[in-house]
Amino acid sequence: MTFSEEYRQTVSAVTSEIETTLGAIDPDSVMRLRDEILAADQVFFVGVGRVMLALQCVCKRLAHLGIRAHYVGEITEPAITKNDLLIVGSGSGASLFPLGIAKKARSAVDCRIVHIGSNPDSEMKEIADFMVRIPVRTKFYLADEIDSCQPMTSLFEQSVLLLGDVLAKMIIDERGLEMKSLWQYHANLE
Repeated sequence: MTFSEEYRQTVSAVTSEIETTLGAIDPDSVMRLRDEILAADQVFFVGVGRVMLALQCVCKRLAHLGIRAHYVGEITEPAITKNDLLIVGSGSGASLFPLGIAKKARSAVDCRIVHIGSNPDSEMKEIADFMVRIPVRTKFYLADEIDSCQPMTSLFEQSVLLLGDVLAKMIIDERGLEMKSLWQYHANLE
């Protein structure tokens, strides 16, 4: 097999996994997440590692829609209140920092909390108001998980990012926003 053939075959495998995964997410949970985002005064995100990077992209995209969005730990992070939403990204639902932040948010202000993850039976189940499950391979190898040819949890992180872009598009449609008008929220010191 030539490199070109191998490349195309790998692209096909990866994009097929992403399409399968996004199609396996419960649309009702996505609709509920969209509604929670739109109802919140502010939206906060927390995760670690590559999930953190994907969530930071989602946070930035929501800010481009005029939504007050923040990443937990950023230097300009404001106080979270009971009128806000915390989105916790953790495939396993057991990552120490996101789990700790969710517990703190629940006890300190009792804001709305959504878990985006793979493991429906994690400790997050007792903390979050609901879960948007991305049913992909985790380190637990649950029976109903979508398998992946990619290393570790790549499929989860890719799906978090693309789910964020899908949500952004749905929010644009819901609010009847004009694409050209969104540039007012884009960074201009670049």
